[in-house]
Amino acid sequence: MSALFERFQVRLAERAAQDLIRTRRIASSPTAPRQVIDGVEKLLFCSNDYLGLADHPALVQALQEGAERYGVGSGASHLISGHSEAHEALEAELARWARDCIPDARAITLCTGYMANLALLTGLGDREDAQIFSERLNHASLIDGARLARAQKSVYTELGELEAQLRASTAATKLIVSDAVFSMDGHLAPLRELLALAEAHDALLLVDDAHGFGVLGPRGRGSLAHCGLRSERLVWMGTLGKAAGVAGAFIAAHPSLIEWLLQTARPTIFTTASPPALAHALLKSLELIEGEEGERRRDQLELLRAHLVEGLAPLAAAHGWQLPHSDTPIQPLIVGENAAALALSARLDARGLRVPAIRPPTVAVGTARLRITLCADHQSDDIDTLIRALQP
Repeated sequence: MSALFERFQVRLAERAAQDLIRTRRIASSPTAPRQVIDGVEKLLFCSNDYLGLADHPALVQALQEGAERYGVGSGASHLISGHSEAHEALEAELARWARDCIPDARAITLCTGYMANLALLTGLGDREDAQIFSERLNHASLIDGARLARAQKSVYTELGELEAQLRASTAATKLIVSDAVFSMDGHLAPLRELLALAEAHDALLLVDDAHGFGVLGPRGRGSLAHCGLRSERLVWMGTLGKAAGVAGAFIAAHPSLIEWLLQTARPTIFTTASPPALAHALLKSLELIEGEEGERRRDQLELLRAHLVEGLAPLAAAHGWQLPHSDTPIQPLIVGENAAALALSARLDARGLRVPAIRPPTVAVGTARLRITLCADHQSDDIDTLIRALQP
């Protein structure tokens, strides 16, 4: 082995010594609370399919219809020949949703949430007179987008610090950037206060609603609607592979801002459009989310969340674990050290449950955890099974 590859081996060994090696597991059945993984059926509490739509018969049928109508691939970028009538219809529907909170909103779709955030931060922050104000707990895609942008960068941890940074800034374009629901903790950002600061300091508020879209707000409209926000300063990013059950992402904002991204953001220009069949399926997903079935599934999620917290609280107290408050389907159980979190995850795995351990750098050192996520297709008995499995 050459010295080049030996260096990789040494670095991998160092990660292993810190209990930081991650392993992929192979699923051979659809995403659902019970899924066959590595040939064995497991009860899952780790999927972001919050509403249980990923294997919904109506979406499967819509995807098949889309493939029959449009084929499989899109063939080119949106600006060349890949923008189908299905993409156009999906963007129009997402813009309609966004207008609850953003007057005259327009929307564009991208292949992934990661790509959408790269487009947002590099497209709006690609200027010498711009400054990005990023929440410390933001998702990696927002952090990477800020790193790639040419704008000045500031990181804040609380509102007072952000206000001082905004007051000191001389940038012509100020971009406050935050997750809506923080993916490892499940808590909601102070969006009302952030918007007030944006208005006071002539800034835009960029909100990543990956884990709120479809789950929070009236008719599943997401975190902005949940908080009752309405402003042309809002820039809304949502993913379509979590609660929506399919794939992709969107950005919704003032029409001039969307046109700017369409014309300048490299991830929107130089990427082949996602398959039109996915856009066709997503139109059905949006219909389900805002309809009676979506309401029923969100109600079920809340019942499951309350049941889970009631069962976890005494266990956390007995074992010295932390159970931060979360009103979302994301319920973190903070164990502490990497090895302890891995051991607890392995114990659950041996008992037929899949709840991976989340470790640094995804979370801070010393806060390794089980990130328990709920799906509307879970049953009350599934919660009881998890609680029993966590007991010694």
